[in-house]
This record gives sequence, C-alpha cells and structure tokens, in this order.
Amino acid sequence: MSGYQLVDEVRAGRAHLVRDALWAGADPETTDADGVPVLCVAVAAFDGYVADALLDAGADPLRPLPDGSTPLLRAVVSGHAGLTAALLRQAADRLTEEDRAELMACARRWCGTGAEAGLRLATGAAGPAVRRRVADDFGIAAYDLITLGGMSVYDGHSAVLTRLEAVFGLHRPFDVLLARALARADGEHADWTEVVAVLAERSGAEVWDRVPALRSASDPLRRLFAADLVWGLLVLDEESAERRAADILPPWAAEETDPAVLASVLRGLTYVDVAGDGELGPAHRAHPDPRVRMVVPSLLHRTRYAYTHPEAWDVLAALARDPDARVRAAVCECLYEFEGREPARADILAGFLGEDDQLVRVKAVSGLALADDPRCVERHRR
Repeated sequence: MSGYQLVDEVRAGRAHLVRDALWAGADPETTDADGVPVLCVAVAAFDGYVADALLDAGADPLRPLPDGSTPLLRAVVSGHAGLTAALLRQAADRLTEEDRAELMACARRWCGTGAEAGLRLATGAAGPAVRRRVADDFGIAAYDLITLGGMSVYDGHSAVLTRLEAVFGLHRPFDVLLARALARADGEHADWTEVVAVLAERSGAEVWDRVPALRSASDPLRRLFAADLVWGLLVLDEESAERRAADILPPWAAEETDPAVLASVLRGLTYVDVAGDGELGPAHRAHPDPRVRMVVPSLLHRTRYAYTHPEAWDVLAALARDPDARVRAAVCECLYEFEGREPARADILAGFLGEDDQLVRVKAVSGLALADDPRCVERHRR
C-alpha cells in the first residue's frame, strides 16, 4: 500500500485496514500532502482506534512538528483524555521536565479558559459555536464536541489534566479531584470518569475511607460518585475490593431511591458474589428508569441464578421486549456471551434479528450460530 492510500484509510477511520497496511510494511510516520503525520490526522479526527494502530506500529507521539508542537501536545489540545493517555503510554519514559511542564501548562490553560473560549482564542473566530454530545472511541466516556472557526475540540481538558497529573506522579488530594468531578455534575462525562479512574488506581484506605460518608450524603451526585468509585475499585482490584464492596453494596441497593445512583450500585454488584443477590435482578425488572433495567441482565448473568432458575429466563424475555433499545441491547449482550444452549436463550436471541441496531443483529446471529440454531442462516444471508 502506498503512503497516499494509508493516509486515505486513516482519514476514513478504517482502523482494521490501517493495521493491515502497517503489517504489510506501510510507514507509520507517513505524512499527508500538507506534511502532517498520519498520527496527527488521527488525533485531529479524535480517532482512538486508528491512533492505537499507528502507535502500535511505532508512530512517534513526540515527533517535532513545524509549528513547534508534537502529536502528544495536539492530543492535549484536543481535549480527548483517552487519546492523550494512549499517546502518553508510548512517550512517558522519554519526556523531559520541560516537556512535562509544557503539557501541563497547555492542559491548565484550556481548563482555565474553557473549550469554547479556548477555540475563540485559537481561531480568532466570532459567532456561535456548534456543540454536540459524542461518545469517545473507546466507549468509556462522553464529551461535548465543540466546533468553531474550522477547528474542533472535545471539552475534556479537565480530564486530560487529571490524567497528566496521575502519570507524572502529582498526587492531588481526594477533595481536589472530587471537586473536579462534582463541578461537571455528569457521571458520563470524561471529566467525571477520569477522576473516578485515577482515584480507583490509588485504591487503599485513603480512598475506601471516603466511601461511607459519600454514600450517606443527601446530595445524589455525591452518592453517585461513591457508587462509581466502588465500581472502579472493583474493576481494577476485584479480589481485595470485593470483600469491602460485599458489605456496602447490597444494603445500599435496597435503600437507594435515585435511579442513576441505583444503576451504578447494581453495576458494582455485578462484580460481587453475595448470597441471594440474584434476587436483585427480578426485583428491578420493571423499574421505571431504563438505566436500572439495563443492569438487570448483567446482574443475573453474574450469579448462578441465570443458569438454574426459570424465572431468570422470564425476566430476560420480558426485558428483550423492553421499549428502550438500550435495555434490549443489554439483554442481547448478556446472552451473546452466555455459553449455555438453553432453548430460551436461542428464542430470545432470535427476537433480536429484526433490531434496528446492526451490532445487536450481528451479535444475535453470532449467538445463534454458536448454538447451531438454523434461524441464524437466513439473517446471515441478509
């Protein structure tokens, strides 16, 4: 593949074809017609998958660019914490103190001005900015994508700063990081999720000792942060964290009234083995908030309840007809990964063959194929 073809695949966001080209010998330091390295093209497109492919092949995140920046510095400007972290992993051991200071100063500057005001300073453009909500390529967090004067950034510069500080060993106090998350007041935004991730990475008494007070707070945002933090601790350190979480989460699930917090508590319970916790799935099958109903399939799947009790299949069958597409997708995801060959599983999966979401249809076909169910054949042809 020629360099121009690699540039085309990078611009089109076809990460699998980018990897194929790199395996075939394409140069990860290829530049486009304007002399911009393809890694910078991926960063400008906020394309984490393509950036990962290029980094794996040896693209240099510290390559000096004509404007005095580097791909890593451009990632910081982009406001995309996931991209920044990906480039940092390839560059952290080569950064000088001057490099670190420049990256930190850039992140702080954008945090201080805000993404939209930062764009106005960078472009000199007036008029209204265009803002829309997007999920990052890694499926971990959400951002607002802001466009003005022909330039776009994500509004995750606080998340970028949080990640830079963690990588550079700057131990910010718990309350400082908590304030950053609460300032965003959005449990799905990267500014929030990055704080959760950094604190979860610390683990230890410093973090666990703060959970009870947050869990008992009257402010649902603080309770949500505590629930998300327990989940983050479970993901990173399941064996030791599970003992603590087993004491905290079951009574919390029985008492919590805020739907967002309850959904996070139940999500944490999917990582905990507690006697009788399988009953939590049926108990929340008809919860009025879809965020809660979305967790029920994973909660059932975590315990042996799903394998041994007929009521579990009734719960899943009902949720597979849920009016919210996200709930139906959660059921499909659960059954797609379930290796059993129960007839009820195949019948539920077959019901997803007409879903609007292509990924749900693909997983339904795959699950039926693994069960040798002939209903997958015709849909596969389509």
